[in-house]
Amino acid sequence: MSDRAHHKRTIREAFDSAAASYDSAAAVQREICLRLAAFAGALPRSRGMLRVVDAGCGTGYGLALLAQLCPGATSIALDFAPSMLTHLDTRTGVPALPLCADLEAIPLAAASVDAIWSSLALQWCEPDAAMREFARILRPGGIAWIATLGPRTLHELRDAFAEIDDADHVIRFHPRDRWLAEAVAAGFELRASDEAPAFALAPDLRTLLRDIKAIGAHSVGAQRRRRPLGRAAWRQLETGYEAHRRDDGLLPATYDVILLALEKA
Repeated sequence: MSDRAHHKRTIREAFDSAAASYDSAAAVQREICLRLAAFAGALPRSRGMLRVVDAGCGTGYGLALLAQLCPGATSIALDFAPSMLTHLDTRTGVPALPLCADLEAIPLAAASVDAIWSSLALQWCEPDAAMREFARILRPGGIAWIATLGPRTLHELRDAFAEIDDADHVIRFHPRDRWLAEAVAAGFELRASDEAPAFALAPDLRTLLRDIKAIGAHSVGAQRRRRPLGRAAWRQLETGYEAHRRDDGLLPATYDVILLALEKA
């Protein structure tokens, strides 16, 4: 199995196993969805959108927000993890067609959708492959609203682990400029962008890490430590993380949020 195929399988297994616990720990993910909706809603958009895709829908929180942006459109709820699709939130009353698929190989026809919404999914993809697929399935003039993560995501955890060993415990996400370069190469024009952090907060490090694990993002794409942390290493990790404690007494985990609005030329 190639390294890329192994990486994809790891991502699918991690989020598949987290489907049942995802909603209970996804406060930051919901906040970023709302931020993406406000960002997209402030931009002009064409009327008469007939078919839209939530690319990386998870348990479906963004479907209602997408329906507000594109009223009357048929929604496709796409996710790589099949268990996420079984937990689609039916409380919103928004019908959607479930589709289990890879964002780098979307089984939809070329120029077949009017808009793509993607909140916190593309960071697990190769930017060139994902941007090519988004451009391929969008019709000319179609729009992609994207929230993804930049390289300062979970930098506090990276700093704390650096005091223990040389392993890269936190995946390093691509910067905004890389996403923009690949989007332009794929045939997109930038309509708007924004970058500002969001924060998960908890009273202690154990709770922060529990929530990261509950959404399926733990250790995906990172180099794993060869053996579990012992008590001394765990105390050292906690001590290192204390440098980031806020004035309100809470420990933060930073999500370096990148928002993009891209139009297919």
